[in-house]
Amino acid sequence: MNNMLSAIQIKVAAEMAPRLFDLDLQLFADAFLMIIAVVVLFLVMSYFLFNPARAFLEKRQEKIRTELEDAKENQEAAKALKAEYDEKLKNIEKEAESILSDARKRALANENRIVAQAKEEAAQIIARAREEAKLEKQKMADDVKKEIIAVAALMANKVVASSMDVTIQNNLIDDTLKEIGDSTWLS
Repeated sequence: MNNMLSAIQIKVAAEMAPRLFDLDLQLFADAFLMIIAVVVLFLVMSYFLFNPARAFLEKRQEKIRTELEDAKENQEAAKALKAEYDEKLKNIEKEAESILSDARKRALANENRIVAQAKEEAAQIIARAREEAKLEKQKMADDVKKEIIAVAALMANKVVASSMDVTIQNNLIDDTLKEIGDSTWLS
């Protein structure tokens, strides 16, 4: 009995000993149920988690795409504005050159006008000086004439005092006039 008991114990112990790889029906049923549970869990997770996450990512991608397009449009607009401002800068340089050229022309015209006025004033001053010189010359000539008349009167008094005859008096007047000179008398 002991032998039998020990044989049963060995048999039970052998059946109870864990197997390394046991392919029985229970293992297949558990594996099948686990696969169904994973698929159901995947579908539920997909519906409640993955779909909203995908929608969020799609919205984010769309937002990024529109922002990139806006940025590209803004960059093109900025390039257009830069080109426009560059053109305006070129035009400003041309306009500045035009203004400077106009200012130079006006300055030159003003200079010419001032020079013309100065020449006109100088001509007027010269004309006045000539007129004054002419008047002074006339005055001097009048003074010389007065002096000659005074000398002639003095001589006439001397002639009368000495009772000379007329031919002597005329000779004296002619000699005096020759000494003074005809040019002095005539100017």
